[in-house]
Amino acid sequence: MTAKSRYDALSSERSQFLNVAEQATRLTLPHLVRGEEDNVNGAKNLITPWQSVGAKGVVTLASKLMLALLPPQTSFFKLQLDDSTLMEGGFPPEMRSELDLSFAKIERTILESIAASSDRVVIHQALKHLIVAGNVLVFMGKEGLKMFPLNRYVLERDGNGHVIEIVTKERINKKLLEKEVPPEILEQKIDSVVDPDSGTGSEDVDIYTHVRLDNNRFIWHQEVYDFEIPSSKGKSPMDATPWLPLRFNNVDGEVYGRGRVEEFMGDLKSLEALSQALVEGSAAAAKVVFTVSPASSTKPQTLATAGNGAIIQGRPDDIGVVQVGKTADFRTAFEMSIQLEKRLSEAFLILNVRNSERTTAEEVRMTQMELEQQLGGLFSLLTVEFLVPYLNRKLNVFQKTGEIPKLPKDLVKPTIVAGVNALGRGQDRESLAQFLTTVTQTMGPEALVTYINPEEVIKRLAAAQGIDVLNLVRSMQEIQAERQQAQEAQMAQQSAENEINMLKAPISDPSKNPALAAQLDPVQ
Repeated sequence: MTAKSRYDALSSERSQFLNVAEQATRLTLPHLVRGEEDNVNGAKNLITPWQSVGAKGVVTLASKLMLALLPPQTSFFKLQLDDSTLMEGGFPPEMRSELDLSFAKIERTILESIAASSDRVVIHQALKHLIVAGNVLVFMGKEGLKMFPLNRYVLERDGNGHVIEIVTKERINKKLLEKEVPPEILEQKIDSVVDPDSGTGSEDVDIYTHVRLDNNRFIWHQEVYDFEIPSSKGKSPMDATPWLPLRFNNVDGEVYGRGRVEEFMGDLKSLEALSQALVEGSAAAAKVVFTVSPASSTKPQTLATAGNGAIIQGRPDDIGVVQVGKTADFRTAFEMSIQLEKRLSEAFLILNVRNSERTTAEEVRMTQMELEQQLGGLFSLLTVEFLVPYLNRKLNVFQKTGEIPKLPKDLVKPTIVAGVNALGRGQDRESLAQFLTTVTQTMGPEALVTYINPEEVIKRLAAAQGIDVLNLVRSMQEIQAERQQAQEAQMAQQSAENEINMLKAPISDPSKNPALAAQLDPVQ
């Protein structure tokens, strides 16, 4: 079966989710998801929503998710040794420190490559598609990440929710395929798209990419007019596939996911209708029309052309003003719109900081932590479907290119330290600080010195902050050795000073030492 036929067969199951995604994007960001016909025929004028709460909510939530999944200043993963394997192998503790240093270099290499690429831009765009449409496909190619919206791909999953087949559809110019596709294939059918503005046409063709799961690995190729492009074949291990179909919320039994906007579609539609009514009603209420009596001596032209403060001839009783005068009736709609905006702001984690002098940074930080913890389930899903395959693909590619050494799978385990894990570390830090504060307040400051191990406290605080303490924090043995050396140096210095003082005292005053005075006096 060809890729085109599989795409057409799987499109029927996608149609319902695509319709919901189109409704969601019209209320938030109209340019994100457009129908398949719009994708083929090119861009068109988009209808702007009457409210901006939806767009603001999508951008804000996407930014928060981006900071949680890929923090810009810290690593989102960590290479750790398997303790059981390490103990069985009989590796000395000194070797573990050296391996930790090597792992830190590998982590920096991968993070520097991500920072130098456009991965963050594509991922942020993909997160917006997840929030609105609930689905997005990310391809990790050699030249960077590539994103496919819901109207450009279809997929199939097994009973456990694992992806077994993906088919993408793209429209490109046929000139890009002239070197790889025979001319008779390209010339047998050409779809011309005419620009209504310029009247010129461009010859584009549909190219399909078919991805299948075969013997615990993914294989793929591209087709144009049912012709398989020879250079488009590829394969990858199942755990390091470059094809990442992401979902916002997964529902049991459904192939595609559900977006955040769909969950609050009712509030968005209500706010959209109220915003339109308020804008149009306010415009009608602001309209002012002057009327002139037909039997009056005042001419309408004279009134219309008169400037501000001008003196004209006429009777004031002949002139009237027509206004709607229904501004009080807008109060109910306005109050309802405020309530809807408040609910949507809470749903999309739009933080409203109190504008006062008493608002502290700690208050803002605690509010952000509380709001981010509401999406713990989403972090778990994105960690499994995005961060883990993303990291595995990066490690696989870098090991093949030789940029990093090959890592033994039975000894080294890559661990995600972002998302839920990052929130957990933050909670551990808060709990430890609260515990130390409670001990100090209850038993006094001397209890910390008596009962608390400072070395263990520093290690746990560093682990909660995600900081590597290697060669940063001195151990108790090093501290005790330095203290002993300092004491010995101080004692040696004190002994030397005492000897010098004993020698200096009789020389400066010989009368205090008769024996030495007798030696110095030749008469005696």
